[in-house]
Amino acid sequence: MNKIEKACSDKGLRMTEQRRVIARVMSDAHDHPDAEELHRRASSIDPKISIATVYRTVKLFEEAGILERRDFRDSPSRYEEAKEHHDHLIDISTGEVVEFKNEEIEKIQRRIAEELGFDLVDHRLELYGVPKNKKAARRTG
Repeated sequence: MNKIEKACSDKGLRMTEQRRVIARVMSDAHDHPDAEELHRRASSIDPKISIATVYRTVKLFEEAGILERRDFRDSPSRYEEAKEHHDHLIDISTGEVVEFKNEEIEKIQRRIAEELGFDLVDHRLELYGVPKNKKAARRTG
């Protein structure tokens, strides 16, 4: 049983075979697939899985706190397994999402909230960029 299936079981969710396939695909994902990509991967395992089933399943998993939806600029919503806090750097030339943690950034965000009279309860940090070698190629190209 993969981590997402176990989380579903722990939360008492009914697991159909199609939900198991989607959970398996998400557990195996090393990226942040959108629903269309998730459907492509899941339907290669079970061709009967519809895009509607994928949308219903990711919504169910999201509402249960098993998956998190990420909305990066103008791209479709992407999904990842819910895990400890981290931030994202998005390569705008390829759409690749790089996860990172930086305690210094976390301290600065908490300090800013405190200075403004708030207790920080949640936040998301998304950075957008291009690899330096692509940026240099653009300038010369």
